[in-house]
Amino acid sequence: IPTAWQNVSRVFTALGDEHRQRILLTFEPGEHLNVGQIVEVSTLSRSAVSHHLKILKEAGVLDSEKIGKEVYFWLNKKHVKESLVAVIDYLRAQ
Repeated sequence: IPTAWQNVSRVFTALGDEHRQRILLTFEPGEHLNVGQIVEVSTLSRSAVSHHLKILKEAGVLDSEKIGKEVYFWLNKKHVKESLVAVIDYLRAQ
């Protein structure tokens, strides 16, 4: 599989879970959230949210930065768009 498609696969796998989709939809445009803020609006435990955030981060769907004791997450729009464009380009070429 070409490298671009490996990235596509990771993004789609990460987004294939309903809980991760809900976490992703929690973010408002440009918003940075920490685990606690996501847990507040989720039905999941803190450890479950952390697990899903890790998967989204590893897939490149989210970026993060540690500030003090907290880790803040935000949508990596560029990476997600690149993955979606790769699929759209493939479909257009068919």
